Amino acid sequence: MPKVLIIDDNRSVATALEVLLSLHDIDCVYAEDPQSGLALLSDDIDLVVQDMNFRQDTTSGEEGETLFRDIRARDPDVPVILLTAWTHLESAVELVKAGAADYLGKPWDDRKLMATVNNLLELSQTRRQLARRSGGERRRRECLARDHDLRGFVYADAATEATLRFALQVARSDLPVLILGPNGAGKEKLAEIVHANSAVRERPFVALNCGALPAELIEAELFGAEVGAYTGATRAREGKFEAADGGTLFLDEIGTLPLAGQVKLLRVLETGRFQRLGGNREREVKVRVVSATNADLPAMIAAGQFREDLYYRLNAIEIRLPPLSQRPDDIAPLARHFLPAGKTLTESAERALIAHRWPGNVRELRNTIQRAALLAQRDRIEAQDLGLPTPMPTTHVADAAEPDRATIEAALDRADGVVAQAASDLGMSRQALYRRLERLGIKRT
Repeated sequence: MPKVLIIDDNRSVATALEVLLSLHDIDCVYAEDPQSGLALLSDDIDLVVQDMNFRQDTTSGEEGETLFRDIRARDPDVPVILLTAWTHLESAVELVKAGAADYLGKPWDDRKLMATVNNLLELSQTRRQLARRSGGERRRRECLARDHDLRGFVYADAATEATLRFALQVARSDLPVLILGPNGAGKEKLAEIVHANSAVRERPFVALNCGALPAELIEAELFGAEVGAYTGATRAREGKFEAADGGTLFLDEIGTLPLAGQVKLLRVLETGRFQRLGGNREREVKVRVVSATNADLPAMIAAGQFREDLYYRLNAIEIRLPPLSQRPDDIAPLARHFLPAGKTLTESAERALIAHRWPGNVRELRNTIQRAALLAQRDRIEAQDLGLPTPMPTTHVADAAEPDRATIEAALDRADGVVAQAASDLGMSRQALYRRLERLGIKRT
């Protein structure tokens, strides 16, 4: 049963409210002064209805404003309805800007009061459910971090968590893994996690970006080279396979590997044996290969650019890492992670970050935050500091943001004068609707 806290020095007012709410199966607790009300405020309170004046012959509302701000300090989310005999819209707007859910004049209309209460209780219960779910998700992530080595991986999105859990499950095997995903999405970090939670986590993890080297040097990087194997090879060098012996070799951008290199890589995967470039002695290693690409390997196979047998050797287990645009709940935590000490993001900045499509994924996000932190004149980074393109509003959004008088009056009429409900129907916040009411001179009845 939902519970409402009533704070009012007039016992007859409180009794009237208690009777009305009890008829709608709503439990009530009562306090006659601000101090007692704050003492009764707890996690099981779904809504507060408070008076604005508590001393006789006092009409300034200062006591009520102080009480409201004290409630906000203790519980930033619980909705608060203000009861007042004064109905100046300007004052109400200021309190709503500060976070009040709604205000009602005395005497009130029972029907409108209950419409407001029911609407706010529904919102409050939804908020509590989300908070419980968020708390459960947080505890689940904490357990995951406690039981596994996540290499500092930052995430909050359910899609990322599903990918991470699959990677941790895969880590226990010694089969080759192919990680698919766009550039900058975090494929190397996922490969590190696979290695860090594998049976060979104490052995080397060696990474090679196949796309960062000329084709003629990739084989030497992979398999090593003897003296004179190529121009400038004045001494023998160890390849990545030898360096990773007993551990994990991560091959990024595997789709750029030349066909000659693909043949030699296939042989190593099949036999564990290879020769250095320019050498005759056969060497043997035991290496788990984790590869990654953003390329369409099946299309490359069809075009004769990638060996089909190598593809199936690399792709014993496939992990798909979604682009950042498909895991939006990761954006804000990652952005805060990239911030240097002493810098914070404003709400407008976080909204701008979430609205951006991030074609460059996590790498683009990191660069954006680092640049903004460097160039911002203040410790609090605003949306304009990010340098992101401003999304063009749609006609629907513009119309909803600035409805005309007739639209607002119709919405208020449908909502029986309940501003919170009318604002929801109009696609606006309560604060925005109050400001619009004030500009248009619309009086609430």
